Amino acid sequence: MRNAFAAVVTELTQEDPRLVLLAGDIGNRLFNQFKDFSPNRFYNCGVAEANMIGVAAGMAMSGLRPICYTITPFITARCLEQIRVDLCYHNVPVTIVGTGSGLSYASLGATHHSCEDIAMLRVLPGMTVICPADAVEVKAAVRAALKHDGPIYIRIGKKNEPVVHAAPPDFVIGKSICLRPGNDVCLLSTGNMISVVLQAAEKLEQAGYSARVESFHTVKPLDEECLKKVFSHCRVVATIEEHSLIGGFGAAVAEWLADRPPFPAKLARFGSADRFLYETGSQNFARRQYGLDADSIAEKIKNLL
Repeated sequence: MRNAFAAVVTELTQEDPRLVLLAGDIGNRLFNQFKDFSPNRFYNCGVAEANMIGVAAGMAMSGLRPICYTITPFITARCLEQIRVDLCYHNVPVTIVGTGSGLSYASLGATHHSCEDIAMLRVLPGMTVICPADAVEVKAAVRAALKHDGPIYIRIGKKNEPVVHAAPPDFVIGKSICLRPGNDVCLLSTGNMISVVLQAAEKLEQAGYSARVESFHTVKPLDEECLKKVFSHCRVVATIEEHSLIGGFGAAVAEWLADRPPFPAKLARFGSADRFLYETGSQNFARRQYGLDADSIAEKIKNLL
């Protein structure tokens, strides 16, 4: 995903003279092509992420379109006050890109995990939250963000995530993308969980259940039209995310559901538990600790059907 991000900002810097890229002491070689095309529009802001957000706010107020990029917990939790006051309060068009989100950096320990960022950012007034499913959606999300008039947070993985789109989809902020039709259960996936979710759908299909899969790339605003449809027609609707069950995508859907008359479908939520992961290992190892693997997801859903 980060390579796709580097590729699309390099394309966009040749199309939009307002684009500036700010990095928090990361990805210097990753952006060599960007710097070749636009040497005066790349700024390494160092390990000073809060200051980077302030600089981006000033640039946006001067007519530029800044994109801020670094590892997810450092560009969200570390500088939350600056995002809230400098970006959201002034409603300036700054795009924040957090790389290595969720458990992508599981091998580096809890300092590099980010299972709270969706919760922190979606509560901020005016903030849009996007979690692309693969490299194709990353490119589409960045292009859509530059056309959006306000702050946006894009939450991406790290590298080698499976690509699920054979061709660029019709990507619209706030509109999910159907990847697989189905009637018994609907799996709503956000972010880099999509390949696991598709595997879980296949296991449900093998067990005799028709499983629909939606890439719910926008956590805020939610695609309410899609939610009304799947909660009306399916027996179970499940949210799957590499994020805490508290405050994340599943929580947003539960809040939406609580404010409406009862629907026929049950809601099931899959995410990380309310505890730190003290063990280190691969991303797949970390996912298994939270039951975020295809077998665990499929088994729990089968028990609800």
